[in-house]
Amino acid sequence: MSDYDALITAAKQARENAYAPFSNFRVGAAVRAKSGRIHTGCNVENATLGLTCCAERVAIFKAVSEGERGFDAIAVVTDVDRLTPPCGACRQIIWEFCGDVPVVLANLKGKVEEETAGKLLARPFDSSFL
Repeated sequence: MSDYDALITAAKQARENAYAPFSNFRVGAAVRAKSGRIHTGCNVENATLGLTCCAERVAIFKAVSEGERGFDAIAVVTDVDRLTPPCGACRQIIWEFCGDVPVVLANLKGKVEEETAGKLLARPFDSSFL
């Protein structure tokens, strides 16, 4: 897993900035662009909860807004024993912007698993349907 150490570390650090006063479920994410640059995000909650933005989407949208196109991995870090995969909306965004990249799930206790975006989002919707 050493190929993902920097990505996991960046996601852990991003998690510290999470704004989660309602759920207290803090998430950090880091996406690695093909340029090698790592972009991070954390979850940002809202009192309506429906307007909450997940860490994965924040990281990807930040990267895209800074001109990045093309990514080769994303890491998601939480502080629970059971590793937490991206929600359905984030799986779609990961597919849209990253394709079938490794999705590295980790927690603060050092547990790490790797999955692919394609396995997490079976039969994804993309521009080929338009």
